[in-house]
Amino acid sequence: MSVATPVTPARAGASRNAPLRRLLLLGNPNTGKTTLFNRLCGMRAKTANFPGTTTDLRVGRLQLPLGAGRTEAFDVVDLPGLYSLKLDLPESQVAANAVTGADGLLPAAAIIVADATNLSRHLMLVGELAREGIPFVVALNMIDLAHRRGLSFDLEKMSRAIGAPVIAIAARSGKGVDHLLAALPQICAEGEVRPREANRKAISSEELELWAETVVGESVGGAHAVGSGSDTLLDRIDETFTHPILGLVIFHLVMAALFWVIFAVASVPMDLIEAIFANLGGFLEARIPAGAVRDLIVGGLIGGVSGTVVFLPQICLLFFLITILEDTGYLARAAFVMDRLLCRFGLPGYAFVPLLSSHACAIPGILATRLIPDRHDRFATILVAPFMSCSARLPVYVLLTNFLFADRPLLAGIAFAACYLLGAIAAMGSAFLVRRTLLPGKSRPMVLELPSYKWPSLRVAFANALEQGWSFLRTVGTVILAICFVMWWLSAYPKVEPPAAAIALTAQAETLAAAEPAAAARLAAEAAGLTLSHQQEASFAGKLGRAVEPLFAPLGYDWRLTMGVLTAFAAREVFVSTLAVLVGSPDGEDAGILERIHRARRDDGTPLLTTATAISLLVFFVLAMQCLATVVTVRREMKSWNWALLQFLWMTGVAWIGAFLAFHGLKLAGIA
Repeated sequence: MSVATPVTPARAGASRNAPLRRLLLLGNPNTGKTTLFNRLCGMRAKTANFPGTTTDLRVGRLQLPLGAGRTEAFDVVDLPGLYSLKLDLPESQVAANAVTGADGLLPAAAIIVADATNLSRHLMLVGELAREGIPFVVALNMIDLAHRRGLSFDLEKMSRAIGAPVIAIAARSGKGVDHLLAALPQICAEGEVRPREANRKAISSEELELWAETVVGESVGGAHAVGSGSDTLLDRIDETFTHPILGLVIFHLVMAALFWVIFAVASVPMDLIEAIFANLGGFLEARIPAGAVRDLIVGGLIGGVSGTVVFLPQICLLFFLITILEDTGYLARAAFVMDRLLCRFGLPGYAFVPLLSSHACAIPGILATRLIPDRHDRFATILVAPFMSCSARLPVYVLLTNFLFADRPLLAGIAFAACYLLGAIAAMGSAFLVRRTLLPGKSRPMVLELPSYKWPSLRVAFANALEQGWSFLRTVGTVILAICFVMWWLSAYPKVEPPAAAIALTAQAETLAAAEPAAAARLAAEAAGLTLSHQQEASFAGKLGRAVEPLFAPLGYDWRLTMGVLTAFAAREVFVSTLAVLVGSPDGEDAGILERIHRARRDDGTPLLTTATAISLLVFFVLAMQCLATVVTVRREMKSWNWALLQFLWMTGVAWIGAFLAFHGLKLAGIA
């Protein structure tokens, strides 16, 4: 359970350690629960326009006035979206436990969020909760969208039929939320009378459905009066988006367009960030005396961190665009299409949400599998989730695709999309294999509700992009900064004398300095390059890299690329910072990381990176399990180190073989 930092004090007169009373937030998937939660508690929990986003309980703090100058703080609990309290599903069990106070703390009240555009089905959950004896209020959400569709509501009549207040709101814009807040103190009043046990007899789903339709028939008007032409158009759009073949084609075209936009738009802020760090490095280099401290700050920390931070625009833009797709309702259609595909490979339809979440980070994706009812289905999804390209891989993808297709954003976007596709293919192939060997059984299809199309909220998309960007910067400021320091030290020590060739070139440069300054500068730069190469070769990093190099030499990697791959097992994005430190800038110029990589040479004088080597690296990073935190999470969720170790060895082996085939296949094709 993730708990927010309290934003208000505890209720007056309560013990400092006494638990606060709870307000439960319930509703069907995709009703806007989490958006309302953000409104009530001022938090930025992630929202998405497809079922199953809320997989863990989110808890926020809400201060309510009780009159006579008194206030009380409540814990607001955002429960997973569910269709019924009685289903044998994890989300239903979690909600039922919260409603009945299984942990010993009964809720003070509940807020049931219902979609005003599809009220009949949503009222069935209201009918169930009414029989539990908990005071509640119905928040009739998306009222603005319902009005645009010609629907009208008699809230007083609906309230009498339900037996609880009904408040019309639009959680996204905040309309009506003040009325909801005004109604809550009365709902939460202590001493609320609960129904007698005799009133809580079992009721069938048919009776609930009949009751819900009766309430809607008596209190909702205009349902069939307006919008038939628009509905017909939307139906045709849905038929296209959910078509077994066209739907897949459209999905891949949308993803390709998304990646093209990322490369085309983000280049300007990337250049700006690179220029800022270059100027900062030059400024500090001119003011810090020569020595180890300057080398650490300029060459190690600034050089390493800048090589990673420069990709911040792509990360923010990616999550901004994905949030837009979620908010419009398109990704729910993509889930419908992918459900058919997943079942063919032995994965349940419920795996779509965890796999999609894994594109942000495999850890929350793995945690999201808790909502998959079948154990074999869940384990299979956990085993393949890390194949999905997470945000930690983005800096590596961006670096290598920019190296391959500089100034060609269309080709870079296609290569970027191909990385995601390769990860998905590897996941499906692995799932197919594991469901026919270690985890046999038939996958369970997903029951999916297609949400209404909506105009996306730029505010929500921007907030999510900022949240993901800030999370990335926190990683830069902790893990990457520490590894940059370690890599600088390993590559800078032990100190050795410059090679004889470098000393001779330096002497020639000093002789020509007055008469031929251009030639002298060229010789000095060549001497600096020889000195740096000699120092790195003799350093701890060089010795370690060369010791492990035979394992990765068949993939086309030298000791520097090998060190980058090894450090990336702590965190994938560290590869870029490690490479930025190891390739250095021997001529003293503040060149960007791509320019330094283009200049870098191996011991035999050949380029450090070639087309074949770059593609081999891309394949390796797409397929390898390079995240210790994910390994630990897999062990915790599957309760066995055997599964975690098997997954690590399988993914690493697949990555090595894939990179080997890519490198040597390209060489055979004449692409070096």
